[in-house]
Amino acid sequence: MSRISSRIGGIAPSATLAVDATAKAMRAAGQDVVGFGAGEPDFATPDHIVAAAEKACREPRMHRYTPAGGLPELRQAIAEKTARDSGVTVSAGQVLVTNGGKQAVYEAFATLLDPGDEVLLPAPYWTTYPESIRLAGGVPVDVVTGPEAGYRVTVEQLEAARTERTKVLLFNSPSNPTGAVHKPEEVREIGRWAEQAGIWVLADEIYEHLVYGEARFASILTQVPELAERCVIVNGVAKTYAMTGWRVGWLIGPTDVVSAAANLQSHATSNVANVSQAAALAAVAGPLDAVAEMRTAFDRRRLTMHRMLTETPGVTCPLPEGAFYCYPSLQGALGRSLRGRTPTTSAELCQLILEEAGVAIVPGEAFGTPGFARLSYALSDEDLVKGVSRLSALLSEAA
Repeated sequence: MSRISSRIGGIAPSATLAVDATAKAMRAAGQDVVGFGAGEPDFATPDHIVAAAEKACREPRMHRYTPAGGLPELRQAIAEKTARDSGVTVSAGQVLVTNGGKQAVYEAFATLLDPGDEVLLPAPYWTTYPESIRLAGGVPVDVVTGPEAGYRVTVEQLEAARTERTKVLLFNSPSNPTGAVHKPEEVREIGRWAEQAGIWVLADEIYEHLVYGEARFASILTQVPELAERCVIVNGVAKTYAMTGWRVGWLIGPTDVVSAAANLQSHATSNVANVSQAAALAAVAGPLDAVAEMRTAFDRRRLTMHRMLTETPGVTCPLPEGAFYCYPSLQGALGRSLRGRTPTTSAELCQLILEEAGVAIVPGEAFGTPGFARLSYALSDEDLVKGVSRLSALLSEAA
């Protein structure tokens, strides 16, 4: 009999967190490493949010258990924020506050899926999606998109992948890891297809405020309101308010789904830490000034990284329109001799880049598309230029 259950033993570790941890360990050992692996803003949480947490620490009611589904005032504020920012009208009873976006994703799948149910998963995808699907007993079905289409999935691709077992479509725009943003008319077409096909949509909208240039975020429920009874939206404070460590996310959906997910959470974790909930309340109910400042910095870095990557031998990269990632193809650099080695996979090449150039990037294998890599531009301008310059110099040696 195995010591570890097959369900848990089959989980792949988070590749993005592993790369970030490796980079931090190398720096702690005195090595000069530039890390592009972490998906978190490099800005401090805004002062008014921190002040709200400090105040909550001194409130006796915050020292006790609170409702598993979230502080009532936070659930109401999230409903109001969703109407304000996304144009989607929901009640506080349709909101479940979770321990970060990851818990929201897992609890949504755990609530919706029975063993063998299939989930259409456009790839490249965030590393947590397939693991959450499998943990819930579901079967991820990759629908691969490419740089030539800007990494945007089409209805034709989704329909070709749909079977009688298909229950859910995972839809993430703006996208992690590609930065792709679906146009409103594309979101509408996908939503109508899902509604007509009778399948659920799990929409991850956590990067809703991080869009650039002519791109515009469009929530699938604003485009197809009739999908409301078969749609779950997940979101959180991590990216918009530079609060990755505070661990507050939420899911929004039909009341029966939210109630069932809240029952699950009541046994798994109970309430989210009250101090973090108080901070999240200040975030979602407050101004978006800090978000605008971050977006300006990210936009500048986006253009710099894209320019430098496209000038690098063996690398091609679409211009990302959202989030804070570039997702270049490294296929032109594979199979070439580089410092006595000939990497044939993006995983091998990324390892070589880390060892030889001191640059940590996440290989495409982690996102379902070997031959590519993800680089976050959520780091200082100076480190960004230094890191991509090292990468470019190294790949220029390939023969």
